[in-house]
Amino acid sequence: MAKVLAVLSSGYKDEKNKYETGWWGEELFAPLEALEKAGHQVDLASPLGGNPDVDQVSLLPEYDPEGTYKALYESGRAEDTQKISDINPKEYDVVLIVGGHGAMYDLARDEDLHRIINTIYDNGGIVAAECHGPAPLIWTLRPDGKSIIAGKKVTGYPDEIEPEGLLEILPFSLEQEMANIASYDKGDLSKQGYAVWADEQIITSRDPFSSELMGEELVKALENK
Repeated sequence: MAKVLAVLSSGYKDEKNKYETGWWGEELFAPLEALEKAGHQVDLASPLGGNPDVDQVSLLPEYDPEGTYKALYESGRAEDTQKISDINPKEYDVVLIVGGHGAMYDLARDEDLHRIINTIYDNGGIVAAECHGPAPLIWTLRPDGKSIIAGKKVTGYPDEIEPEGLLEILPFSLEQEMANIASYDKGDLSKQGYAVWADEQIITSRDPFSSELMGEELVKALENK
């Protein structure tokens, strides 16, 4: 059995632009279900601890037609998160950074999260990030001062499918920041589900529709460890 730390945004409110965001339902629950079904333990953490804000859009029928993730959310499965600053990364084999635009705000430059990522990576563990979840990898620096994804093949949420007008108020463009330091690849947008291994320990996925694929990839990788 592996121990997996899933990291969620605590949420963000932009009152000026009447915009609220947080973590994306499917991006937590699809991998979580796959990992737990395979016998692994999944713990949750967020910057503030407690009950982090989900992006309510992710629970709408458009993105959750069967109501699967809404039911899991309403069960309280994501209500009790530890504070990222309290985490001992040596206890974990995998860190999974859940996407949702919230990750751009409170996870991207979180130094405690960077420490967790580096420690798990140095101990031979897996660093996984979904959709907007790769944002913290950009600022996770290695001993040589370079990003942990510098020069490596990665993916993440592309600019061209961001909701209209949202790029103007986001703190940065995920695609552009990743492309500045890594080999960014959005894959074929006409095909559902895209994830890439940057090396044997780092995997990133493109969008919410890649969440099940992320779960499958992590389960396979842990079987081979």
